[in-house]
Amino acid sequence: MEPAIAANITHRSRKIILTLAGLWLLLYASFALFSPPLLDDADSVHAEVAREMVARHDWTTLYANGIRYLEKAPLMYWSMAASFTLFGPQDWAGRLPLALATLALFLVVYVTGRRLFASDTAGFYAALILLTSFGIFIYTRIIIPDVIVCLWLSLAMLLFRISLEQAQPSRWTAWGFAAACALNVLTKGLIGVVFPLAIIVIFLLLNRNMGHLRRWHPLSSLLVFLLIALPWHLAAGIANPSQGNPNGTMPASGSVHGFFWFYFVNEQVLRYLNRRVPRDYDTVPLLLFWGLLAVWLMPWIAFVFKAIVPVRIDQAWKLLVVWAAVVMLFFSFSTRQEYYALPALPPLALMIGGWLSREEECPARDPLRIAGRRIAIVLFLLGAAGGLLAAFLAIRAQPPAPGVDISTLLTQNPGDYALSLGHFLDLSARAMSAFRLPLILTAIALVAGTLANLILRFVDRVRMGNYALFAMMVVFLIAAHMALVTFSPVLSSKALADAIRPRLQAGDVVEIHGEYEAGSTLGFYLRRQVRILDGRSSDLWYGSFFGDAPQIFDDDASFRRLWSGPQRIFLWTPMDEVPALPGPAYAIAQSGGKEILSNQR
Repeated sequence: MEPAIAANITHRSRKIILTLAGLWLLLYASFALFSPPLLDDADSVHAEVAREMVARHDWTTLYANGIRYLEKAPLMYWSMAASFTLFGPQDWAGRLPLALATLALFLVVYVTGRRLFASDTAGFYAALILLTSFGIFIYTRIIIPDVIVCLWLSLAMLLFRISLEQAQPSRWTAWGFAAACALNVLTKGLIGVVFPLAIIVIFLLLNRNMGHLRRWHPLSSLLVFLLIALPWHLAAGIANPSQGNPNGTMPASGSVHGFFWFYFVNEQVLRYLNRRVPRDYDTVPLLLFWGLLAVWLMPWIAFVFKAIVPVRIDQAWKLLVVWAAVVMLFFSFSTRQEYYALPALPPLALMIGGWLSREEECPARDPLRIAGRRIAIVLFLLGAAGGLLAAFLAIRAQPPAPGVDISTLLTQNPGDYALSLGHFLDLSARAMSAFRLPLILTAIALVAGTLANLILRFVDRVRMGNYALFAMMVVFLIAAHMALVTFSPVLSSKALADAIRPRLQAGDVVEIHGEYEAGSTLGFYLRRQVRILDGRSSDLWYGSFFGDAPQIFDDDASFRRLWSGPQRIFLWTPMDEVPALPGPAYAIAQSGGKEILSNQR
């Protein structure tokens, strides 16, 4: 009998993995790889760093637009550079490693849920919750490393959990944990080791089991960690030492701190304390930061209030609560962006997946089933309200005129652009006309999905009710992607790069008016360095003070000389911030509230 049971479990696990891979392929590795184009700011800056890594054959010091870019850990850029080496510097190739890391995250969460709750169903639900979560989906539309942080942290917690189940913790769990921490440090700095160590120390203290650390091969694990994490840091420090500052403008001492000060002190300690220089970022209000968990895990967050108060308190529950709490409390006392909460999503998804699994296995009159029906009523009321609002906006909005630039339908809130989703606050009632199809799909999905879940739970078809909610989220995420593609001209300068490319010759100059990040897609898609007018700030600021930094920063006087000279200039500028020009200007292209001007016909 046992071989048959084992075969059945293996067969079911295989089906679950294939289902997760199929849904990942649909949402993360098909249309999502190829559209929209790379966005200005972090998305294309990070892709450009990886492109220059390949072009320079330098895998130690990161560069952006030819200037040292010392603030980020290298692992994500290494993976993108490897992808560019295989497939060429294409935008989809830059997105591919992040998509693969996302698939790995879903599989790790499935295995973790299966192990924590001794249930394939719990692991499957947890992985599906993450796969269809708005937070994971939207922040894999931008090339940032935070989902990879989720992967390494989840893997570390899985290995820690396995070690707890062993009478004598094995070396492979200890060394695997150390390797996961080291890879996380190479992904996003010190939090890669701070988070897992804080979680396990607090968990072991609560369980009065600190002796586990002594048994868990600490010395050899430390050696594994150092062997993986240390070489790049030492190499980067040697390649980027402190040096004299020929510009004499920063800092006052006339010297520039090297890699170790900038990377560890400025970018991690001072950023956490809101004292980083330059201060080119904003912080999400604390209540909003916590409230966004409901958005990132919709609609599953409705179950978390039941999942967080379990029928019995066990080790699995404690570990997940500590895991989520460490992440959220850590950032509650620091500067933070909206996506900093992402590492808290896997433990919350696991808690909810475990609760849904128990609800499904209960008899019809069990309190868990009753709670599930009550939650279904709340979800239907919220879904109906959201669906009616989306339908109202879709019906009320007048169809936009053919060829209208969406930027003309927005309100401007430049004070919010330092937030990762700040540009979306520009959306107005007029702008809804450009999103009619996504709004209609959203309305149908919210109403149909929550209604089907309500009916199915009341007729004791709990599993089908959950599947209805998963299907609702698949449709919603496709609609969200369509909306992002529609909005992308505001967020990307790819259309302007396409307009320049046929006219661009070897001696021509491409110049961005303002910060490099505002038009950074030009550099990536044109495969060349751009000059900067009145924008010596943000990502390029610190590296610009090194002696080998190219002289690409113009002030008004140097730019006027350049514009009046014989070279052809292509100037990227916001349409409402065109600088004073000393001579004729010819419009080449306009898109998303930005335009390209040239000094020659």
